[in-house]
Amino acid sequence: MNRHPYFSEEFIGIRFSDIVVRPIRVGERDDWDRLMSEHHYLGFQRLVGESLRYVAEVPERWLALLGWSAAAFKCRPRDAWIGWAPAVQWQRLSLIANNARFLILPGIRVPNLASKVLSLNVKRLSDDWNCVHGHPVFLAETFVDRARFTGACYKAANWQYLGHTRGYRKDARGYTHHGQVKAIFVLPLEKDARERLSDPTVSAPLARTKVTAQVGVTQAEALMEILKTLPDPRQKRGVRHRNISLIALAVCAVVCGCRSYVAIAQWAAQCSQKVLERLWCRKKGNRYIPPSEPTFRRHLQRIDADKVDEAISSWVCRQASGAAIGIDGKTVRGARQVHLLSAFLHQECLTIAQRAVSSKTNEIPEAKPLLAPLDLRGKVVTADALHTQKELARFLVEDKQTDYCMTVKEASKKTSLTSD
Repeated sequence: MNRHPYFSEEFIGIRFSDIVVRPIRVGERDDWDRLMSEHHYLGFQRLVGESLRYVAEVPERWLALLGWSAAAFKCRPRDAWIGWAPAVQWQRLSLIANNARFLILPGIRVPNLASKVLSLNVKRLSDDWNCVHGHPVFLAETFVDRARFTGACYKAANWQYLGHTRGYRKDARGYTHHGQVKAIFVLPLEKDARERLSDPTVSAPLARTKVTAQVGVTQAEALMEILKTLPDPRQKRGVRHRNISLIALAVCAVVCGCRSYVAIAQWAAQCSQKVLERLWCRKKGNRYIPPSEPTFRRHLQRIDADKVDEAISSWVCRQASGAAIGIDGKTVRGARQVHLLSAFLHQECLTIAQRAVSSKTNEIPEAKPLLAPLDLRGKVVTADALHTQKELARFLVEDKQTDYCMTVKEASKKTSLTSD
């Protein structure tokens, strides 16, 4: 094994007061990735989502490596411990950081080093996250393979054990059972972390309000042409912001990840003057002024949602980088069971059209009305076996001039049938 200049294979006698835990510097990432890949039992490819890489060191010597990434999308014991509703979880999941990798480098044998390094790291984690990603984190989580480790270093660093996973992992195709049950540990980074994560009335910074994308000139022009046809539900007297600019800003904000009126208003406030100009915002003096959160809230609650949905569905479809559109039906949870048939973009994971399915019928007759308003040229429509119908296939090929990929069930076998 090649020696790395920052660690030794010999026993190191050190004082805890000499240990420093810091984010990696420019030029150290390749060494960090290589060491993690070579010496961690899981190997290493990348950190998922927002992430930070740390090293623990004494002068001129690396002792340990830590990698933090986005939180697990679902974790039943953690979610029950926090006690948040699904809508709140979606908004605030990014306020949790996952200790995805922790490695004491080979040859480093110092009693209690792991718990000391963890304690030093979490003390600065939230501030570092805020500097890099624009928001703090309130909770740290990790998953420990009990077949290999006891989790003693996390317990010694005051992490709380919540239970075990069920042995599933999430990938691009969904959840896969791998059978490796792991212990779940969490550490609140603020005294009121659970309240700030779960209570919808508590103000908490939303990482999803950070601008993650922008809308190009061509995309904005195409959107404005479509939105010109939408009616304005307001009286002309006292109107300051145009109907078209309010809807355009809201659409762009949602495409960029915003999921609330507050997030939409914050996204609009962060837009450049050029973007505000392209979206026909109100001009005051030499500056374009974005609408406020109450203005967005009042207007979006009054507009005809069905007409807006039809208008922007084709626009979103045309802007999609992927060529696959799926249709699938789901029943919405709650006291009132509503079954929705949705068309969605595979790559972007965006729903572009929906129709409610009456309890007196099923999804099959709703598929054509769902897809009829969409521009499907150059796309491929996918569907499950329920929609493998000759009439739908003819509609897609002849009327919509698109291809399809549907599942065919014959006894217990499943095959895929794709049109030319």
